[in-house]
This record gives sequence, structure tokens and C-alpha cells, in this order.
Amino acid sequence: MATTTLDHPQVTSSTQEKKSIFSSRRGRRIRENVTAYLFIAPAVIIIGIFGIMPVAFAIYVSLFQWIIKQKEFLGFGNYTKAIGNLAYVAGFWLALGAIIAAVVFARRLWRIYRQSGQSPWLWIPTGIAGGAAIALLVKFIVAVLPNFLGIADKIRGIAVKTREVYAQLLGEVFSAPEVVTARNWFLLILGLALVLAVIAYFLGGQAARIHGGEYVSYSMLATSMAIIGPLLGWFTYREIVQAYVVAIEAEKSVDIWPQVGTISGGLILLLAAWFVWRSAERADSTKATFIRLAAAAVLIVAGWILIGEVPAAGASGDKDIWKGLQITVWYSVGTVPFELGIGLVLATLLFQEIRGKSIYRMVFFLPYVTPSIASAAIFRVLFSNQPAAPVNSLLTVVGISPFQFLAEPKGVFTVLAQRFGLTDFPSWLAGPSLALVVIMIFNIWTYVGYNTVIYLAGLGSIPKEMYEAAAVDGAGRWSIFRHITFPLLSPTTYFLTLLATIGTFKAFNHIWVLREAAALGNTDTFSVVIFEEMKRNARYGYASALSFVLFGIILTLTLINNRIAREKVFYG
Repeated sequence: MATTTLDHPQVTSSTQEKKSIFSSRRGRRIRENVTAYLFIAPAVIIIGIFGIMPVAFAIYVSLFQWIIKQKEFLGFGNYTKAIGNLAYVAGFWLALGAIIAAVVFARRLWRIYRQSGQSPWLWIPTGIAGGAAIALLVKFIVAVLPNFLGIADKIRGIAVKTREVYAQLLGEVFSAPEVVTARNWFLLILGLALVLAVIAYFLGGQAARIHGGEYVSYSMLATSMAIIGPLLGWFTYREIVQAYVVAIEAEKSVDIWPQVGTISGGLILLLAAWFVWRSAERADSTKATFIRLAAAAVLIVAGWILIGEVPAAGASGDKDIWKGLQITVWYSVGTVPFELGIGLVLATLLFQEIRGKSIYRMVFFLPYVTPSIASAAIFRVLFSNQPAAPVNSLLTVVGISPFQFLAEPKGVFTVLAQRFGLTDFPSWLAGPSLALVVIMIFNIWTYVGYNTVIYLAGLGSIPKEMYEAAAVDGAGRWSIFRHITFPLLSPTTYFLTLLATIGTFKAFNHIWVLREAAALGNTDTFSVVIFEEMKRNARYGYASALSFVLFGIILTLTLINNRIAREKVFYG
């Protein structure tokens, strides 16, 4: 009993001491920051393992000749095989983009300093050290990967494969001299960044800590981009020099530098034309406006003339890739406008007070929730090239001879022209193959209901008072739709357009089910070509390179969409 009474004050004083540590303003802030970082740590780990690491490994694979396993280092070899000399143009512009991004991040940091007046100089060294640590982490991973992947070859020759043997081989990986050096440098710079962060936190004061996170983030991003840009530019330059050496040894002519210069000059002229065109809005007089518009037009024409070198630069690329890209463009152009247009019309009709509209909504949405493999298999039966197939049987009833549909490699307009007796129909008007048109019909049928439901949600967010005011002013239904409904639905239209465009470039499942060998590859979109390279040819490095080419195309389309949306989308 006496022991309890003696110990109790000690426990109480210890508890009060702990409480006093975190009860101050600084202590509470530390506790809140630690709690926040502990909460986001699992998400960061998951994103790193299942998001960033696979992408980084795919980049690594794309730089090698990788048939089942890692072979020769090719550098830009897989990319030049896919898109020709355009790979070098892309390399230089990515390097330039990284350098520009470093400047942009540095300017944002400076802008925050000018607006807040709080000194960033305690935090900037932390960000610089953090950016250098990220670069060293990449170097460490690059040093580890070849040794780690070599475990498979080593363990293949061992008779008894145990956990201890694998642990020993793994230990040899991380004890390799180049791996140890890279690891030590990474840990040293990371430790330096953490020490600098602690010093900045305690010496910066409460006012400086308000923008400390922004200072560290922007300086870290600027440092990372400042490292990546020159390294990528040097790597691209080295690859071009190597390509010239190989060409000279083979006694072949190469036009890499002229093409890089010409295409880059064209892109710069188009960029300058955009700035001049935008500056015309701020001109002081009508004369100055016309002069700037005329200058922008001249720059646009000159830029397009220089960019006309693109087909020649890409001529040495893979013909299947360019064909797949052309088919993908046809597929996107032939589906997205119809999906959006039909979805908007159906949403407008279903938004009216009609009986059974809930049932109609469910019916229209059913194709979207139906498994695409199952519905594509049904479409394959409906549009079979057999005369007794359902669609061909229906056409026979109305007096139209059967079509080949999914087995027809000819353009849809060529097929229709031949039905009307036009044998000399020009090939440039052939259009997408009839087989691809059937796949387009499937895609439209699938996504119209989804677009309808999203448009209905957008219509429901428009205030009814605006319709009532327009009706009082005497506006008709078409005027109300044109000047109220459609502009206020522009955010919804932008979202659906972006989603549908990206979806068409990534589409695979239903295309794979519906494609026929008799169509001669005229339904093989870019994603199907990538899968064929991986599945049939087992060229994983080349398939990885093609994936990043597709990613670059999707990213470019997204940026263009965002630029258009910034000026055309009305958010109220």
C-alpha cells in the first residue's frame, strides 16, 4: 500500500511532464505535423511501390533489348525504331521542358517570397538537398537493378534453392561496390536534407514556417528538374553522336541534326505565333492589332512549313506503329463526337417531365455496366460476315446484300461506293475500314448511356431561375439551349471529352475480341500493336518504349484540351 502511494506521484509528474512538452504551441504543431505525416505515409508507400516504381522500371526496360530477359543496352534504340528520328527531337524537347520547369518553379518560389516577405533562405538549402537526394535515389536504383535482375541467372545454376541461398545472393546485390557507393551518397545527402529541415524549422520562427513547405517543395522540384534537364540533353546528344558513328561505319547518310533543328525551329515559331496572337488583344490601336495578327499568321505559316519535316523524320520508324496511330485517330474521331452528341440529346429529353424516365435512364446505362468482353462477343455474333448472321439477315430483308463487316479490310466509303457501282473511288477518301466502323458502333453503344447520366447530373445543377428568366424575356427553346444550357454544360462536356479521348487511345478489351485476321490489321489500334509486340514477339523493351510513346501522345492531347478548356469552359 505504501509502495503504491510512493509511486503514484512519480507517475503523475512524469505524465504531466510529457503533457507539458506537447501542450505548448510549438509542441502541438510538432504533434500535428507528425500525425499528418504518419497518416499520409501509407499512401506515399503504396503509390511509390505500385505507381512510381513500375513506371520507373518500364523506363529502364525501354532502354534495353529485352526479349524475355535483359540483353543489350540500346539507349534510344527502341524509340528510334518506333518513331524514327522524332525520338531525338522528343529527347531534346523533354530536356528543354525540364529546364524551363526548373525556371518556372524558381520563379514561383520568388513570387511567394515577394508576396509574403518571409525569407526563404533557411528553407531553400533543404529543398536543394532534397532534390539532390531524389537524383541520388534514382542513381541507386539504377545501380541495384542490373545486379538484382541477375539473381535469376545465378540461382538457375544452383541445385538446391533455399531461402538462405536467395538471401545470400540478395546480400551480394546490395554489397556490390557501385551499389554501396550510390547508397552511401544517397543516405548522406538525405541526412543532410533532414538536418537542414530541422535547423530551418527551429530557427525560422513561426512566420517563416507558414510558407516553409512551399519553399522546400518548389526548391526541391526546381533542383530535380535542373538535374534531369541537362542529363537528358547530354544523353540525347550522345545518342545522336553514336547514331552518326554507326551511319559512317555503314556508309549511310543521316539527317538527324537538320531534322532536329528544322522541327524544333518550327515548334519555336508556332510558340512565338501563339504569344504574338495573344498580345494582339492588348494592342493600343486597331493598326497595331492587325500588324500583330498578320505577324502571327506569318509565324504560323513558317512554323508549319518547318514542321513539315516531321513525316521525313518519322519515315524510318515502324510502319505498324504509324498505321496503328492512324487507326486510333480514326477510332477517336469516329466515336467521341457521336457519344457526346447522342448523350446530350438523350439527357435533354430525359430531363423533361416524362413518364418512366427512370426506366429509360437505367436502360441507357445498362450497356456501360455490362462486361465489355460479353457484350463484344455478342456484337461479334451480330455482325458476323456470314449471310445468316442477324444484321446481314436484316439487311437481306430490306433488299441489301450482306456485308463482310468485321472481316472487311476496305474503307467504309470505298465499300459503299462499290455498292453504287463506283469502281474508281479515290483511296484518300476510303475512310476507316468497315470492320473498324463496327467497333466504333460498339463503343458508341457502350458509352452513350454513361454520357447521358453525367449530362443529366450537369443539367440538374443549372438553376431553374435562369430558365424562368429567359422564358419571361421571350426566349424560345433553342435560344435557351444555345445560350444557357450548352454554355453551363461546358465543364461537363470538357470532362467527358477528355475522358472519352483518353479512353479511345487506351481501348483494348473489346477491340481484341472483335478483331478478325481477315481485316488485315485495319482494326489494330495503338494499344493492340503494343500488346502484339509483347505477347507475340516477346519484345518487352520495345513494347515499353511504345507504351511511353502512347503516353506522350495522350499527355499532349490532355495539355491541348486543358489549354482549350481554359478559354472555352464556363464555370459560372
